[in-house]
Amino acid sequence: MKTLALVTAIILCQYAGALAQQPASQQPASMYQGQMDRLDVNSSKTVDRSEYETFMGTAFGNLDKNKDGSLQAGETAQILTVEQFTLTDTNRDGRISKSEFMQRVMADFATADRDRNGNLQ
Repeated sequence: MKTLALVTAIILCQYAGALAQQPASQQPASMYQGQMDRLDVNSSKTVDRSEYETFMGTAFGNLDKNKDGSLQAGETAQILTVEQFTLTDTNRDGRISKSEFMQRVMADFATADRDRNGNLQ
């Protein structure tokens, strides 16, 4: 069960990067809807900021393989390009802290929330 949860988190984290990179209108509908369904834990047919933030906090923990509280390039190689890693590593120390990660993914959420209602649909 833990392995399935970890694999699901990594897969969804990969999609989250894609979500942030392109408008919903340009994403394959099945991938986008599947992602939304997994993140919508309260079955409201939307993903609210809290659901997204909780999921991404868990995803960070799952990605942090060595449990040192930060992500190194090797831990994110399958989900982030070198450019994305560099942009997320705002203090340029060669690792992504949980704070840096959460700032990036929540900024991505805000970008995707085009009507600014705190939900993704």
